[in-house]
Amino acid sequence: MGLDPNKGAVAAGHKATAEAAVEILRAGGNAFDAIIAGLWAACVCEPVLAAPGGGGFLMAHDGGKNAESARLFDFFCNAPRVRRDPGAIEFVEVFADFGATRQAFHIGAGAAAAPGFMPGIEAVHGELASLPMTDLIGPAVLLAKGGVTVTPFQAYLFDVVTPILTWTPQARAIFAPGGDLLRAGERLTNPALGEALTMIAQGRQAPIAQAMVEECKTYRGHLRAADLDRYRVVERRPVELAIGDVTIWLNPPPAVGGMLAGAMLADYAAAPGPRSAVNCARAIARIDGAWRRDGAAIAKMLGHCGEQPAGGPGTGNLAVRGTTHISVIDGEGRAASATVTNGEGNGRILGDFGFMLNNMLGEADLNPDGFHNWRPGARLSSMMAPTLARLADGTLVALGSGGSNRIRTAIFQVLAARLLDGKSPAEAVAAPRLHLEEGRLDIEAAGEWEEVDALLESFPGAKAWPERSLYFGGVHWAEAGPGGYAGAGDPRRDGVFLIA
Repeated sequence: MGLDPNKGAVAAGHKATAEAAVEILRAGGNAFDAIIAGLWAACVCEPVLAAPGGGGFLMAHDGGKNAESARLFDFFCNAPRVRRDPGAIEFVEVFADFGATRQAFHIGAGAAAAPGFMPGIEAVHGELASLPMTDLIGPAVLLAKGGVTVTPFQAYLFDVVTPILTWTPQARAIFAPGGDLLRAGERLTNPALGEALTMIAQGRQAPIAQAMVEECKTYRGHLRAADLDRYRVVERRPVELAIGDVTIWLNPPPAVGGMLAGAMLADYAAAPGPRSAVNCARAIARIDGAWRRDGAAIAKMLGHCGEQPAGGPGTGNLAVRGTTHISVIDGEGRAASATVTNGEGNGRILGDFGFMLNNMLGEADLNPDGFHNWRPGARLSSMMAPTLARLADGTLVALGSGGSNRIRTAIFQVLAARLLDGKSPAEAVAAPRLHLEEGRLDIEAAGEWEEVDALLESFPGAKAWPERSLYFGGVHWAEAGPGGYAGAGDPRRDGVFLIA
């Protein structure tokens, strides 16, 4: 592609996250080195969204041009292998305040599923990275010990989950050291997390794992040593979708977001008539309806014969909460796309290590059959959808999004704008979006849609949003092609795009 092999591009949800990845690219690391560094940094500067106690997915492309070069590492959370009596666990309801609405979450030791973040990073590092883990964790350690300035977006997230960040004295010491939650412009320091990251870099994870077991023993959680010992990162074959001369690699089942985004794109591209807002909304509605009737139908539609995705409510565990994403391209044609989450955290700082375990078992969306009814030992399903694509001219693309259930529609619409309508990455990411949830259409920045009246007529009860909102996801896009690097960090979620 004529690009500098020691450089690349990064799109992420925080400037410090992106800078950590760029630092590694400039030091000669590849895309996988860089994304690992960015993920560790995100644990420090995006603590509501990423933590060593969570999980996620990473899609990798090693620079080859065949389908086999795309690999999906599933390191999402597992349900515990033994389900304790619900009345005997710590499981506390708190309310997140989104301003216009409040939402219940559950925290405590009994809300934690078995985390996969650390095993996942180790697996990717062992398979694809070129630099020592100490080098890759180094930027995050410096951020944790030296501090990072709280951005307005991170301060907003702190406010939303105030009950979680202030639930224990240990959490308050990190997030509200002066008595009040840290505000935009103030410094977040977490030397304990810095020490934990140093231990991880040195291969000394055993005390951290032991602290997870002790927390659940002391405060009545489900996790036991066997849950951590038997956890396995699963490498899955991505779903490959061809749209004209474009090849797209999607997160396969049991995750559902990639399948749904791909099916929406295929449906929209093949539908008769002009591409329009109404037809876009109809494609979303058709695929959403098919998924809720029969989750396996989506897999069959895309020719995937592996594990089947969960269908609609009541058919499987679906984790959809606080997420962040990083996309990296390097100059030798390697690409990495990773989406991770910690839920919102379970409220308890783990030992002396400066981070929380996840609260995946404490969210209603993850437990459609009711709390405490998850299948023991099962890998939880997710809407997260790290995605890669190769365009007709050889351009390699990495993208993904946070945004709960809106991930599927965000990925679909940004891909459609870039691939079908020829918009630049920045234009595609910035364009207003649609989302369908339980039969109601949400129209972002409704005043910018020429067809807004037709949308409102076609979808009675639709909600017209006056402005762009983080509700509609946060797509971070990076690409490298004959013209060089391009991309965009989604402004809805404080996105940053940097060229190394």
